[in-house]
Amino acid sequence: MLLAEVFWPRRADAAVVIGAGLEIAALGMGHRQVAARLGLAEGTVRGWLRAFAGRAEAVRRHFTVALVALADDPVMPDAAPSTLADAVSAVAAAHRAASARWPGMLTSRTVTVGGRRMRSGSR
Repeated sequence: MLLAEVFWPRRADAAVVIGAGLEIAALGMGHRQVAARLGLAEGTVRGWLRAFAGRAEAVRRHFTVALVALADDPVMPDAAPSTLADAVSAVAAAHRAASARWPGMLTSRTVTVGGRRMRSGSR
């Protein structure tokens, strides 16, 4: 689970950046391609992906349970080609359900990474 920077002050990268990296990796891109897209060091991205991949099944289960608890009529994500992609899909689905249930709960934040603006929070 990615916590906002305020809860994890020693983390060097914003949760929105790590989340974007995970979303790119879920599309099937490797750490080098993800790092190039984000303008970050390959080793940094490789570390994120390894850490997440090691917990991907537990993350998928946790956020699938959260989705069911949050949504009145939950729409389960389709099966993805990898465990990492399944976990990212479950997180995104639970995020949408939480945003629908509590529209004002999530705040948005914009950061610039590698010359690109990335927005976190509700859409």
